[in-house]
Amino acid sequence: MLRPSYPIITDRLILRPFTEEDLDALHAYQALPEVTRYLYWDPRDRAATAETLHRRISTPALAREGDTLVLAVLLRETGELVGEVNLGWRSEEHALGEFGFVFNPAFHGRGYAGEAAIEMLRLGFERLGLHRIIGRCDGRNEASARLMAKLGMRREAHFVQNEIVKGEWTDELVFAMLNEEWSARH
Repeated sequence: MLRPSYPIITDRLILRPFTEEDLDALHAYQALPEVTRYLYWDPRDRAATAETLHRRISTPALAREGDTLVLAVLLRETGELVGEVNLGWRSEEHALGEFGFVFNPAFHGRGYAGEAAIEMLRLGFERLGLHRIIGRCDGRNEASARLMAKLGMRREAHFVQNEIVKGEWTDELVFAMLNEEWSARH
């Protein structure tokens, strides 16, 4: 089981479980078409955001295979919610995890997603003992692909038109890192 000690504090950020008080800030970016463009879900109305928030609040730890931990990312200086990072435990037998990130576009380009993503990789490798963590993105999502490469993840796959997302065939990129690669970098 992975139950981090909260909050997780970096140079500029605070990572912690979501709370009911995060609804307005979460909805502010989950309702934006530019945020959901490359995701499986469409912009959410307030009720759908509230439902998503309740699911996140109910999983403050990774207790078993199939669980996904989603943490709120706040600016240390102001306490403002700027995005979220997640870590899913995909296979206990194969010690496999998957991570991801979604950020409010008002805070893009400042390195916050990378700073928060490093902490999720750290949790997966150093606390949960995962052997391998993957990250996936829509092939058109150049910013996410660049971030995963910058984190030291290897691009392992480019699946051409492998899924229909929002009515159109899309490519998918898969990045990965092994625990030994993480250890060598950190």
